[in-house]
Amino acid sequence: MMEYFVGLDVSLRNCALCIVDSKGTMLLERELPCEIKDITECLASFRHPIEWVGFEAGTMSQHLFYGLKAEGFDVVCMEARQVNAALSAMRNKTDKNDARGIAQVLRTGWFSPVCIGSGVLRLTRLWPE
Repeated sequence: MMEYFVGLDVSLRNCALCIVDSKGTMLLERELPCEIKDITECLASFRHPIEWVGFEAGTMSQHLFYGLKAEGFDVVCMEARQVNAALSAMRNKTDKNDARGIAQVLRTGWFSPVCIGSGVLRLTRLWPE
């Protein structure tokens, strides 16, 4: 069964969103306001169920983590240094490309999750099948 992973590259006002499938094929890219409502509307319009939504730890982490969890998504906040190391090999550093790279990191499972406040992160699988 195909799985779908969402990478978010987040800034204070906007975020770049990318969805890849379990084979690594990019299926959707969008630039959105960094608001839970806008992100969930975009994800709800995607015709397949989302396995994980991931982003690197930063200023908006708690807002996104709890907001997207409340909307029913499985969310993971990834350790920023690991994500930055993975993305550093990319030639063209743009928000769109970073979102694509974050989705690929999430898909492969090569990251460490960050605990958000009192929330508990639960990952059922860190490695692709």
